[in-house]
Amino acid sequence: MPVLAATNLKLAYGERIMLEGVSLSLEPGERIGIVGRNGCGKSSLMKILSGIIPADGGMVNIAKGCRAGYLHQDPKFPEGETLRGAAESAFAELHRLHLELDKVFEKMGTAEGDELDRLLKTQSRLEEQMEAAGGYSIDHKIESVLHGLGFLDSQFGVPVTGLSGGQKGRLALARLLLESPDILLLDEPTNHLDIDGCLWLEAFLKDEFKGAVIMVSHDRYLLDNVVNRIIEVEQARLIDYPGNYEAFREIRAQRRLTQFRAFQNEQTQFKKEEAFIRRYRAGQRAKQAQGRLSKLTRAKESSTLERPMDVEAFKLVLPKAERTGDIVVSARGISKAYGNEDGSTKTLFNNLDVIVSRGERWGVIGPNGAGKSTLIRCLLGEQETDEGKVKLGANVKVGYYRQSHDHVETDTRVWEYLQRVILKEAPGQQASEQQARNLAGAFLFSGDEQEKQMHLLSGGERSRAVLAGLLASAKNVLVLDEPTNHLDIPSAERLEDALAAPDPEGDDDTGFDGTLLLISHDRALIDATCDHLLVFDGSGGVIVFNGTYSDWHEKQLQQKKEEAQREGEQKRRREDADKQRRAAEEAKKRDAERAKSQGGGGGGGGQGGGGSRPTNRNNPLAKFTNEQIEQRIQKIEARIKDIDLSLADANVWRDPSKCEKLGDERQKLATELEPLEFEYLNRMGG
Repeated sequence: MPVLAATNLKLAYGERIMLEGVSLSLEPGERIGIVGRNGCGKSSLMKILSGIIPADGGMVNIAKGCRAGYLHQDPKFPEGETLRGAAESAFAELHRLHLELDKVFEKMGTAEGDELDRLLKTQSRLEEQMEAAGGYSIDHKIESVLHGLGFLDSQFGVPVTGLSGGQKGRLALARLLLESPDILLLDEPTNHLDIDGCLWLEAFLKDEFKGAVIMVSHDRYLLDNVVNRIIEVEQARLIDYPGNYEAFREIRAQRRLTQFRAFQNEQTQFKKEEAFIRRYRAGQRAKQAQGRLSKLTRAKESSTLERPMDVEAFKLVLPKAERTGDIVVSARGISKAYGNEDGSTKTLFNNLDVIVSRGERWGVIGPNGAGKSTLIRCLLGEQETDEGKVKLGANVKVGYYRQSHDHVETDTRVWEYLQRVILKEAPGQQASEQQARNLAGAFLFSGDEQEKQMHLLSGGERSRAVLAGLLASAKNVLVLDEPTNHLDIPSAERLEDALAAPDPEGDDDTGFDGTLLLISHDRALIDATCDHLLVFDGSGGVIVFNGTYSDWHEKQLQQKKEEAQREGEQKRRREDADKQRRAAEEAKKRDAERAKSQGGGGGGGGQGGGGSRPTNRNNPLAKFTNEQIEQRIQKIEARIKDIDLSLADANVWRDPSKCEKLGDERQKLATELEPLEFEYLNRMGG
């Protein structure tokens, strides 16, 4: 039985129809991804499902006893609340149950008979509800979710009024996940997350959250790894596809190709009929032509075939830029830090070496605020480093896409803006009106949209126009700072196609053959366009990695796996050592009891002289004096201490053979130490 069902939904804004008689259902535990062009109605659909806005027609039903939680894009928090307090407000129902249970316990103190039985049943019911709402482990849950979404312990006490818009967005997501509703309605949950946050959210939705999910997202990897069904919003309709986003792309491409062929066949037939009608309209077959005209008119009116959107393959021929030197930028030993308000120092990068060669594609990834944009500005010479040297190569011409577009002329139409950009940045290039319109069309501006003035464009539309102009401006080095922040998935995929390196064996001139520096949290874009990475850890460390994002991610997973194995091995060795120690203690205890029972009360016989040697001739330690045993014990204990210090060093764990060698040595020493301690204690006990 569905936990949510929407039937025959309709929505229009004035004359613009957003949804026309659409329906969907959500089964328990199902994960649905909603995709489509910006402005097609995805967010409106989510708001209708959550009850925030009413539909013009149709209905939404949520199963009895189920709760739906919606991720607001503009969250509100109580005045004076702290970050942690706002997250903890997700457990308001749990706190209410605690108070109700306290009242029950208070009444039970004086209740008797039937009243006590009733209170015991109420206690059991409340405790079951409390367990379902989070039980007594909410502190760990709150900290785990806040840490997963990128918050530090030092931020837990910060008032929500002091948080940035992005931080409030992450806090709203944390609060919603902690509420754990039966249905999650997530509208762009990764908008303010870095890559680590996206990975954490993926793992949470896959492994921890047990409810159903409907999610609008432009993050293709999130859709690939979490959802099992895709619904595309297109031309006011919902089109259902089984599987994740990758499967959706394949099925949709085949579906659109089939539709396009059917549409072409129908149009071809219409044209043949029109040609016959024109030829014979005034001749002897005029009556037959008139009959065919009536039939053609009815066929056109009844036809349901439409030209599919975006059916053509993307082919954008970019103007060729001048060639740079072999080295585009060289940085040696560069460092950058700044002072915080509390007097501490924030290190962005330290003693970093970077060499970018011609034609390489570098992705810059890491937490928000780690210093990625600052590093790029330092490499370009726009900002001074604290230490080190930076040198730009010969004939470098940089095209820089920034997150703000204040430089854009606002009173021009889209095609005019692109034409002006090409003429300004690449005077030698051709830039006719038709070429500018072709460029606009390649970046998904339809005929009417090309006539819009720039100041009337949405954030995503303006981003597309700026990117189109930048790619056509014949720059040999492109620097893109979060280019997909406002782009929908089709636009991001067009950008990927444009940035793809030319095929050295291909016959066409498509693709970008220059050098790329890309700052992004879009894993799919990074994977598709970059072959080198600069990875910030947020604590002043930067790793230079030669390979794709998938290569890097696979390496991280392998390291975590090896670390878990080492920790498991270390735990096993500790358990073995503890087991052996307990066995030795038990043996010592038994020997002591045996010696006591054999000695009776008769005083012990044996050697005098302070017990320097035991009486047991079969004891291999009998030949050693007390002083020799004590010295050996001290030496072993000192070595074990040294080994433990070495094993506490993270660098040691990076060398499995060294780690294994130290572990084996420690186990042998522990095995040798136990009988020595037993012998020494035996002698000291007299």
